[in-house]
Amino acid sequence: MELGSVVEFLENKIILVSGVTGFVAKVFIEKILRVQPNVKKLYLLIRAADTESAALRFQNEVLAKDLFNVLKEKWGTRLNSFISEKITFVAGDISSEDLGLKDSNLKEELWNELDVMVNSAAITKFDERYDVAFGINTLGAIHLVNFAKKCVKLKVFVHVSTAYVAGERTGLILENPLDGASGLDFDAEMKVIDQKLNEIKTKGASQKEITLVMKNLGTERAKIHGWPNTYVFTKTMGEMIMQQSKENLSLVIIRPTIVSGTYKEPFPGWVEDLKTINALFVASAQGNLPCLVGETKTIMDVIPVDMVVNAMIVAMVAHAKQPSDANIYHVGSSLRNPVTLGLQLANTVFHNFFKGVYNDLRKKVKFVMRVAEIYKPYFYFNGIFDDTNTEKLRMTTKGSRTETDLFYFDPDSIEWRDYFMNTHIPGVENILQQKRAFPITKVFRSGHVLSDKTITERVMPMIFIQSSRMGNTHFPVSHRDKTYFQRQLLSKMTLNVLRNQIGPAPICRWKPMSGIYAP
Repeated sequence: MELGSVVEFLENKIILVSGVTGFVAKVFIEKILRVQPNVKKLYLLIRAADTESAALRFQNEVLAKDLFNVLKEKWGTRLNSFISEKITFVAGDISSEDLGLKDSNLKEELWNELDVMVNSAAITKFDERYDVAFGINTLGAIHLVNFAKKCVKLKVFVHVSTAYVAGERTGLILENPLDGASGLDFDAEMKVIDQKLNEIKTKGASQKEITLVMKNLGTERAKIHGWPNTYVFTKTMGEMIMQQSKENLSLVIIRPTIVSGTYKEPFPGWVEDLKTINALFVASAQGNLPCLVGETKTIMDVIPVDMVVNAMIVAMVAHAKQPSDANIYHVGSSLRNPVTLGLQLANTVFHNFFKGVYNDLRKKVKFVMRVAEIYKPYFYFNGIFDDTNTEKLRMTTKGSRTETDLFYFDPDSIEWRDYFMNTHIPGVENILQQKRAFPITKVFRSGHVLSDKTITERVMPMIFIQSSRMGNTHFPVSHRDKTYFQRQLLSKMTLNVLRNQIGPAPICRWKPMSGIYAP
């Protein structure tokens, strides 16, 4: 298939984007406006009471981000007029039918004019209330597909899912549909939600109690059906129902793995917030995460957000020109270029050395185990995501008129240690400084002098706890930090807590000549 010029395809196109305030959507919008200013119109669907409120959210939560600095420099004082010309704000809610649009004229306008729809709206919190996550991730997907089927000119609908709809599987995971996965019944789950809500409201439960019950219900239902948390469970149902109800719609499903900061564009190292993988950096910096528990050889599947967006755009063009049943794309790195450093990379970057003495080991170990449980489906995942469809898509861009340098998404080009240490972590540090969660201040470590070094400059190996069934337990450290680690050496009490969680773990001692803790 000849893909042709992606930039030319985008010219004069009318595109509806949902999930506008999310990480991926921001990068998608910025990319389109930057590389093809002659796009005809971007309709941005934003959850808001009215158009004015939607525009305000866009200004505060999207355009105000550093991500748009390149675009701002390009347009200067003309930026506002450019935005006004290219963007129309749509106040709505995908959890409602017809996307919650009250203006019948606007609905008709969209049904008659849209060329492309892109959905990246999602509740990504792992343990969100079941009813809330279901409303966006599952019901929202149904409403978007139904809306798309009414669009007479629509060429393609791109839906951003997640690779972890695979559940807790191992081995090579193919880019296959989820139709009927594990006997999931969308209507039955909706009834479960309604029944539980009616039950607890009848009992006069407080809002706090309702929230807790609904959070627990989501986790419970997810695990019953073989998914680790409410997020991936509701995303699975959403993707499944889209496939079942799409009819003749040209539907593209993008399944990214763990999405990290930008690799190249619009500049390296832009990070949206302190969620997912970045939460570990923050927890470590604040002294709450003294170690990670797990297998050092675990593969961590990470992909920069600009590569995800480029894959979305190229797939969008490919399927708009030639619809195909091979419409699912894993966008990750575990097959082509796995992060083989795995948790050894975490050893390097997630070390806390901001407190001289631990007085609350029990609390910290509990937190460590909680982190291990939350991130287990992602950082300790034992599957490899096949990307045959994605590789075919990459191949179509080579030797054609496609701008391969502009729409790159080959993970094989990434040198992971360099990316994390020189691109992603500095981006996280920038966010931390902006939020004043971790200002650069004088930091004291036992046996060391005060310093003004940044996070990246202060990074050193963390304590790494590994159960005896995984191999020899070791704690990589430098010799000069002997005093520091002696003062923070995990006690028998701490190891007893760990033993109950991960199995037998030997007591460790310091070997001065080897520079490591060893059994």
